[in-house]
Amino acid sequence: MSTLTYPEVGATRLGPLPRGYHHLHHRTRIGRGEPDFAAAGAAVTEWRMHRASGARVESPGRRAEPGCGVRVSLGLGPLRFTAPCEVIWTAYGEDGRTGFGYGTLAGHPERGEECFVVELADDGTVWFTVLAFSRPASWYTRLAGPLVPLAQRWYARRLGRTLRRIVAGS
Repeated sequence: MSTLTYPEVGATRLGPLPRGYHHLHHRTRIGRGEPDFAAAGAAVTEWRMHRASGARVESPGRRAEPGCGVRVSLGLGPLRFTAPCEVIWTAYGEDGRTGFGYGTLAGHPERGEECFVVELADDGTVWFTVLAFSRPASWYTRLAGPLVPLAQRWYARRLGRTLRRIVAGS
């Protein structure tokens, strides 16, 4: 039985994003061609992108699979924010897309869903997209107000830069 903290499960895959939440949409060019697409997709779905960006990732699965729990934490020493999530959906090469979406569980500072998808465009360009909807679930994210969306955009850009570096080095 899932303990997801929001009712609009799967909206990052099927759209549209639900009203009443902050929306994030960040897209970054990662590379070109099938080898870059494969390298980027593996880095995203095997948690390497998050880990290389400085996040701690705890998951029993080697890669993202529906129903798999994951705890992502950011910060230094005792000032660390942990975000428990559950993988809601995955795409492995379907329609030129590889990635996953996960939703928030109890204890996450936000409520909502986020996805990380690599796409191979018709012209051979490889794109990385972060799409999310969220709203505060804890006192400190409510108190932080407009700083939370800024931090989310910063982290999405960081993930894009990290993934580009991973692909360039593969």
